[in-house]
Amino acid sequence: MTSIIFMGTPDFSAPILRMLHDEGYDIKAVVTQPDRPVGRKRVLTPPPVKAAALELGLPIIQPEKLRGSEELQQILALQPDLVITAAFGQILPKELLDAPAFGCINVHASLLPKYRGGAPIHQAIIDGEKETGVTIMYMAEKLDAGDIISQRAIPIEENDYTGGLFEKLSIVGCELLKETLPSIINGTNSRTVQDEALVTFASNISREQERIDWTNDAATLYNQVRGLHPWPVAYTTFEDGNFKVWWAAIGKCKHETNPGTVVAIEKDHFEVAAGNGTTLALYDVQPAGKKRMTAEEYLRGTGSKLQIGDQFK
Repeated sequence: MTSIIFMGTPDFSAPILRMLHDEGYDIKAVVTQPDRPVGRKRVLTPPPVKAAALELGLPIIQPEKLRGSEELQQILALQPDLVITAAFGQILPKELLDAPAFGCINVHASLLPKYRGGAPIHQAIIDGEKETGVTIMYMAEKLDAGDIISQRAIPIEENDYTGGLFEKLSIVGCELLKETLPSIINGTNSRTVQDEALVTFASNISREQERIDWTNDAATLYNQVRGLHPWPVAYTTFEDGNFKVWWAAIGKCKHETNPGTVVAIEKDHFEVAAGNGTTLALYDVQPAGKKRMTAEEYLRGTGSKLQIGDQFK
């Protein structure tokens, strides 16, 4: 029986862990990030992979930093045949990469060599890509640069958003890993070196990437909004406060006014001028200091005084 150490943290990773357990692999331990404070009340919350591991009755290791840690020595002492990672959130030290007989492999949510890094799903949507997928790859010391073992592509639909695409790609990752693992274990898998000329990166989303630039056209802004939904959420400023835009659509109005100007107010949405004469229709919003609400709720309450000509910045 092949012994495995599984390393992962978010919702994307939990179904993959469950698949490995259901397939009967000998999971020696689950390595995940430490519990973190969540929400306004800063409640200490376990990552989704820890919650799944607890349900499955698996040993859990939570290093703050893996390199040089006691937890690393604990993992090495388990002498796994294979290490599998899926959105773990830390780079593995060479000592661990070299240890397992079958190596260390990663389930990465992009079609490598495109979108190496920590936010490949967000970035693919933000960039308006028409497809994405999952890559099973050998891990190397350089970020997401190892040889490709297998890949599977799926389309990015017009209404896809980051949260939904995470769920889709998690399912794809489960299926692809399940199909690929036997060839890795018996040594018959393919191995393709990544073309460095085609490499692009998707670093973790910065605060600047969350801010709406109204000079961009509506299609670009729509991709930004859905690429940041439901986290970390796009925002603009209005009346000197941050104003989150949870959901929007490409508007129907045309205009010749300054970007950021309110140009239409309807019952369930309002349209704001964007670049190239286009507009973005806002449907799901969160004014500064308020809870998330539909645009209709906003226009009946906090935003009842919103007027055509008001300016978002």
